[in-house]
Amino acid sequence: MGASEVVRVGVVAHPRKAVGASVDELVSWAARRGVELVARRGDAAQVGAEVPVVSDADFAAGVDAIVSLGGDGTMLGAMRLAVQRPVPVLGVNYGNVGFLVEIMPSELAGALERLHSGDFEIEPHSCVALEEDGATVVAFNDVVVGGAEPGATVEVDLFVDSVRFGYYRCDALILSTPTGSTAYNYAAGGPVISPAAEVLAVTPVASMSGVSRAIVLPARDVVTLRSAARSAPPVLRVDGNAWRPLDPATPLTATLRPDAAQVVRLDPERHAQRSRVKLSLLDLPLRPEQMAELLPTEMREDLERLRERRHLPER
Repeated sequence: MGASEVVRVGVVAHPRKAVGASVDELVSWAARRGVELVARRGDAAQVGAEVPVVSDADFAAGVDAIVSLGGDGTMLGAMRLAVQRPVPVLGVNYGNVGFLVEIMPSELAGALERLHSGDFEIEPHSCVALEEDGATVVAFNDVVVGGAEPGATVEVDLFVDSVRFGYYRCDALILSTPTGSTAYNYAAGGPVISPAAEVLAVTPVASMSGVSRAIVLPARDVVTLRSAARSAPPVLRVDGNAWRPLDPATPLTATLRPDAAQVVRLDPERHAQRSRVKLSLLDLPLRPEQMAELLPTEMREDLERLRERRHLPER
């Protein structure tokens, strides 16, 4: 992307994280480069009076790039905003794990210059597009069909291209993109999928009967889920957010939509290496604070001083 094309940048912010320093950096950079910054009304309190607010529709239709200040959840929200008109999305990590976001707040100044000059690569991401009774919703991580009450099991019939594939009786059923394969799908024992693969994973959580393993389907397949009459009332969750109850009488149709988002990568190799390390750490039997206790006292103190100096989030 050429520098002249980045003239209007949208800002998306985590609702509770202290992102003021990054907002100030964005405002200063935009003034130097003649770039217009905008935010949605819902982010007005976080971005302050110096960033004009616009409607969600104007935001999605008018920005040339998006800067997401938060964790992976904020990043997913930014990607959903741009799904009808994908633009580059740069993630700044104010979260904990950060599989999607690449840079830390201290690296924002240099990243913005590279964004403006077009010195970056695009990592395409797929989404799950859902159709239910005329309504459409998209998810970049996963769609989960689960019981409305704790401990309730759901029973769901699976059709692939209108052909009955089998049924699931489980605590929940996950439809995961490659991006989401390292989230709930991973915790449920599903496969880790390369972001470059255009496939959809269907993974049961605590399966009791029926299909008990995850299956992986190509993007061209149309997946339809029908809730069985004896199933507990199911609820649909999209990227971790409750959407609405699922009508047992209405089938849910899902397809994988490739290249639905453009994630900015400044150093793809470094990001991939960090992601591999983060993924391997998830399997360790220690919490992060317990791992830190294994370090020598002097090293722990050095790490704490570095975190304070760079304003790194606690892990």
